[in-house]
Amino acid sequence: MVRTGEPAHDGVVRSEDDGDGWVSCAQGHDHWGRFGAAGLLLWHDGAVLLQHRSRWSHHGGTWGVMGGARNRGESAAQAAQREADEESGLDAAAYAVVGEHVDDHGGWAYTTVIGRALSPALPRMLSWETVELRWVAVDRVAAMPLHPGFAETWSTVRALGIG
Repeated sequence: MVRTGEPAHDGVVRSEDDGDGWVSCAQGHDHWGRFGAAGLLLWHDGAVLLQHRSRWSHHGGTWGVMGGARNRGESAAQAAQREADEESGLDAAAYAVVGEHVDDHGGWAYTTVIGRALSPALPRMLSWETVELRWVAVDRVAAMPLHPGFAETWSTVRALGIG
């Protein structure tokens, strides 16, 4: 259920197509993203690119993927790319989408878009949401303080062919 009439995180009231806003799912959890959310998990040569989230962001201080709210009519891959570009300047030409994992909560879903990076280059940090971007060996990911949602799906996403 969407909570209507609430301004976005920056106090600006958005258009009806903007996905910024809180939603309650069928499981009774609150989630950011009126139309769901998506994130980009890039892998290259046995490592994945992770984002260290700023302390003042949702689940701050944890590690996860670049991502955020989907806008109305936006595919998960489009949303993940837009968010990655906003947060790091990552160009869509820097990777190829190879799969997706949908974590459906009933009325709200988070889609992890899996991409194969063409090189291990680090994008730059452009957002207040990011403390650090780092390539992490696949075998070391589970030992990090992960975003709770990412932690719950990591083994499933990893089994989709990351390593």
